[in-house]
Amino acid sequence: MRGLGRRRDGLGFKLDRYSRTPFYRQIYERISHAIIDGTLRQGERLPSVRSLASQLATSRGTIDLAYGLLSSDGYILTRGAAGTRVVYESPRPSQNRPGPRRTSPRSASSQPPGEYEPEVIPGVPFALGLPAFDAFPRKLWSRLTIRTARALPLHQLNAPPAGYRPLREAIRSYLAVSRGIACSVDQLFVTSGFQSALGLITRALLHAGDQAWIEDPGYFMARLGLEEAGAKTVAVPVDAEGLDVRAGAKKSPNARFVFVTPSHQMPLGVSLSTSRRAALLTWAAKAGAWVIEDDYDSEFRYGSRPLPALKSLDDAERVLYIGTFSKVLFPGLRLGYLVVPESVADRLFRICQLLYRDRPIFDQAIVADFIKEGHFARHIKRMRELYAERRLALAEALAIVFDGKIKIELQAGGMHLLARLADCSNDRDLVARAMAKGLVPAALSTMAVEHDCGHGLLLSFTNIQRDAAFEVALRLKQAIAAKP
Repeated sequence: MRGLGRRRDGLGFKLDRYSRTPFYRQIYERISHAIIDGTLRQGERLPSVRSLASQLATSRGTIDLAYGLLSSDGYILTRGAAGTRVVYESPRPSQNRPGPRRTSPRSASSQPPGEYEPEVIPGVPFALGLPAFDAFPRKLWSRLTIRTARALPLHQLNAPPAGYRPLREAIRSYLAVSRGIACSVDQLFVTSGFQSALGLITRALLHAGDQAWIEDPGYFMARLGLEEAGAKTVAVPVDAEGLDVRAGAKKSPNARFVFVTPSHQMPLGVSLSTSRRAALLTWAAKAGAWVIEDDYDSEFRYGSRPLPALKSLDDAERVLYIGTFSKVLFPGLRLGYLVVPESVADRLFRICQLLYRDRPIFDQAIVADFIKEGHFARHIKRMRELYAERRLALAEALAIVFDGKIKIELQAGGMHLLARLADCSNDRDLVARAMAKGLVPAALSTMAVEHDCGHGLLLSFTNIQRDAAFEVALRLKQAIAAKP
């Protein structure tokens, strides 16, 4: 390959090991100069990370960092098996080559479609709540879709109000094994996602003016959903053990609802401790309050088995359990589920009969087969392994790129990292700068109502491939360093 490594034309590239310039920066400058002066032309393939690291006798991390910087500046593009190639057209071509069009390095992605244009992947770096789209089993899903379309008779294309019974049975079996929840099919309702389940609960059980504990900081969509239904929300602080039950009982002893994310608290990522779980269930039983458990990100716990659901410990039957398929399959599916105590199942069923008659059955039938045939459990296992890898890769890349000026709070599970930057007093401003550069982190401070949780960035890692972690980390650093 011309311009790099051990060249046959005498223009060999070696690292200056006595220079104060870091190795990755030397590599970046040598390659970018070769691209700008036309030595490396658009479409030309660069050595693999492993190959160039071997040629230059340096680490793969150093090459990753250099390639990431070149990619973020629009000089090169990495496309898996297709390799890493030059996408920038030199404005100074050599005399023996036809002159290419002048383009800016940062406008490479806006060029007309060509061999080296990146694929358009749904979602953007750091966007919360999105699964790994590149790892979804599309072929398997397509086969199940075709089979379902052929098998379902026309008179069965509408599901009952509570949901397609085979899907409810499949979910019940899955919850019994993976979450320790024992329930009957009649206690389980298929919904169109989290908000649909919350709406069903509030229609059946909430009266205007009822007090409801919410985690602070916490999931703002839950707070808005409860308030829209007429509840008076009470912000209860969250610490290293999760929701502070004692503080909630002191602040609002007569609350009728508690909303909690015990497996992986949104946004701090902590788990509700065993003692807090027991205290919450004991308080709810005595107060006659309903506990709404959002089993947020429970499937993705790294290094240990997922924690039991709060519902599995609910001897007094006060927990209403919400789960969805949005994060484990894909958001557009719009399917979730709700498990309720037997005492209120009939009331919720009557509301379903009134509001959710003749629901589409097609996607429900596909998901039912996906679960019953074992694909769902295998998919979650694969995603757990993939996310553990991507989580670590992004955390390491951020630590290197920000050179110790960032603190990554790695919790036991979840689909995002919480990053706190040194001297950051306005995370909303940092998010605005990042969004201007095509990145979508979330500001931690926006999740708080009354209690100060500090400033930080919530960074999803699910759609950031390991080899792209350095590039994305560099883009974030450059974006937040840019002037407004």
